[in-house]
Amino acid sequence: MNCENCGAATHLDRNRSVFICDYCGSEMIPPAGADGVQVLGETKLNCPACNGMLSDAALEFQPLLYCATCHGMLIGMDVFGGIIQALRSYQSTSPATAAPRNAATGKLPRICARCSKSMENHPYGGPGNVVIDTCEPCELNWLDKQELQRIVAAPDYSYGAKMF
Repeated sequence: MNCENCGAATHLDRNRSVFICDYCGSEMIPPAGADGVQVLGETKLNCPACNGMLSDAALEFQPLLYCATCHGMLIGMDVFGGIIQALRSYQSTSPATAAPRNAATGKLPRICARCSKSMENHPYGGPGNVVIDTCEPCELNWLDKQELQRIVAAPDYSYGAKMF
C-alpha cells in the first residue's frame, strides 16, 4: 500500500492495525469491508474452505485470518468471545432468533491453515445455531461466511439478554 499523502511505501503496524508511511509518517487506517473486517495483507496460508489465500486482518482491533474469496474467518479462541461481545454492543434492537442449522452429514473435515491437520466440526456451544470448525492444538475457530453474524444476532442469556 502506498501513502495517500505522498505516494511513498508504507508498512503495517500490526499492534494498531494501521499503515505508516516510511517517508512522511502519515498513518492510514485500512477500510473495513461489508462484514467489518479490515484486510491488512496477504499471508501464505490457504483457506480451509475454498483453498484461496488467507489475509491478515482485524475485526474490532482483534487479529484474525480472513478469506476475501469466501469471507470465512479463522479466529483465535482467546479473542473470539471479545469480538462477539464488542459486536453485540453495537446492536440497537433485540436479538433475533435464528432457525436451527443442521450439520452436514458426511462432510469432510476442514484442514487447519496453521498445522495442516483435520479440524473438528461441531455445533457451536453458544447461541446462533452455528456449526463451526475448531483446531484445538492451534486454538483456532473457523467460521464460514455470516456465521459470526448469526452468533452475534442470536440471543445469549449469559450476556444479559432476557428470556421474556
